[in-house]
Order: sequence, then C-alpha cells, then structure tokens
Amino acid sequence: MEIFELVRINLLSPMVLAFVLGIVATLVRSDLRFPEELYTGLSIYLLLAIGMKGGAELTKTTLNEFFMPALVTLLLGVAIPSLAYLILRRLGRFGVADAAAIAAHYGSVSVVTFAAVQTFLELQQIPYEGFMPTLVAILEIPAIIVALLIARVALGQVGHWGEVVRDLLAGKSIILLLGGLVIGLLAGTSGLEQVAPLFVDPFKGALTLFLLEMGMVAARRFRDLRRVGGFLIAYGILMPLVNGCVGIWLGNLAGLSYGGAVVLGTLAASASYIAAPAAVRIALPQANPSYYLTASLAITFPFNLAFGIPLYFGIASWFYS
Repeated sequence: MEIFELVRINLLSPMVLAFVLGIVATLVRSDLRFPEELYTGLSIYLLLAIGMKGGAELTKTTLNEFFMPALVTLLLGVAIPSLAYLILRRLGRFGVADAAAIAAHYGSVSVVTFAAVQTFLELQQIPYEGFMPTLVAILEIPAIIVALLIARVALGQVGHWGEVVRDLLAGKSIILLLGGLVIGLLAGTSGLEQVAPLFVDPFKGALTLFLLEMGMVAARRFRDLRRVGGFLIAYGILMPLVNGCVGIWLGNLAGLSYGGAVVLGTLAASASYIAAPAAVRIALPQANPSYYLTASLAITFPFNLAFGIPLYFGIASWFYS
C-alpha cells in the first residue's frame, strides 16, 4: 500500500480525528475541558492495560526470541539521548541543561504513541510481538538516566542521584507499566481473559478519549512555537525520522517481525511527555520547559500521530520486502 494512502487512512482514524478535534476546540476557545480526575484515570487505565496485555503475551515468549530485541532496545536507550545531546549542543547551540533535558525526552518513550501504533497495526491486520510493552520499559528508563548523567558530568554535578532514580522508578508511568507486566505475566492469558471486558475491549475507545485531551494540551503549547525557533521545529520532525529508521533497521537485525520492527521504530521516534518531564524537573530545574515540552508535545507527538506512524510502516516495508 502506498505511503500516502496509509497517511490518509491514519488521518481518518477515530483516534487521530479526536486529537484534531481537541486542537480545534482549543483554537476556537471552546469551553470544552477534561476534569483532571478523568485525565488521570484514563492515563492510569492505558498504562495498566498496555502492561497487562504485554505481560500475558510475554508468557508465550522464549528467552531466545526476547534477548536480541531487548539488547538492541537497550542500545537505542543509550545511543539516542547521547546523539541528541551532541546535535543540540553542536548544531542547536543549546546550553548543557536544555540540551540534556530535550535529549532525555527524545531518548524516552511516548506510551500514547506506542498505543497508537499498536492500534494502527491491528487495523491493518499486521501481527507484532506481544512482548513490545516490555521494550517500552527497557527504552524509557536508561534513556532518561543517560541524558541526565551527561548533564551532571558536564555541569560537574555527579552526586545526589538517589532522589532522581527513586522518583523515576516510582513514577506512575513506570509503576503502572511494570506492575501491569508483572500482573499479566503471573496471571497469564487465562487471567487476562477474566478482565478483558474492561482492559482489552474498551481500550481503543479510552485511547480516543485520551487523544481528545492530548489535542487540547498540545494546542495550548502552539503559542510557544514562535519562541523555540526554527531549529527546534526542524529537530522535532527530522530527529524522529532518523531514530525511526534506525529502530526499524535494528529491529530487523534483531529478528523482529515486520510489525514488531514498525513498533520499535515508532518507539525510537517518539518523545516522552510524562516520565521525562517529571525526572527533568527534579534533576535539571534550570532547563527551560518551553523547549522540551513544546518540542515533544507540540511538534513530535502530532507529527508521529498523523504522519510518522504510516511513514515508519512504509519504511519498514523496504527492509522486509
């Protein structure tokens, strides 16, 4: 299928259209608002559901199948923030704190983008490995630590890591994702079937609601686009494309299926706006949120949601043709 046709299909999916509706509602100054409790509840639901489904699928996976994908994912978690930091420092002329903060976001993962690519593949009836949620956790934690470590060394602040690591591991995204994985792993497929009416069947509907809210959140950051400059806007589009291609290539080398490589490429191309901001606020309070939040949430997230996912799908077909 042509990439342009895939983009068209993706743009007309309920999830993407809900995201666009959220943007439009904010731009026309609608009084549409999500209660904070609903937003929190949806994020908890999505993270736990992703973890539980991944854990149940992990029971069907052998160590030989999982080892190489886990290894290349860990490699991505080290390489992406390191490369991002160098580009932002050398070409973007960002200060140490800002470059490291942005690098932490781009090395980490957008769980909502991950859920969106899963939904996209299911609509295309393309199978992928069930252990992919485990790779989310493998990519997210080391990437943030590497970026913050680079900043600490560059700034001569190598001590006091306990609070950062504790808050990172105890953050809700990691707790829910890893906790869900453990629940799914221990309960197995039969256990997941018991809660499928809540955690499997309504998943796409909950994701649609969450993306409606994310559209409103992203639109509120659009005003910062004028402040972040042309370089960061270009970076927020080109860096995901490069990372996505590398992720697909490494997924192919690691023996992932076509669908699995698309998921890994999308993970590599995504940028965090949940775990990374929380860690950066603690470790690098001097970093400018307008840079890292606008880049990840107002540039990269909409790009990946609307265009990136079908592009990675098409690029992967070249590797697997």
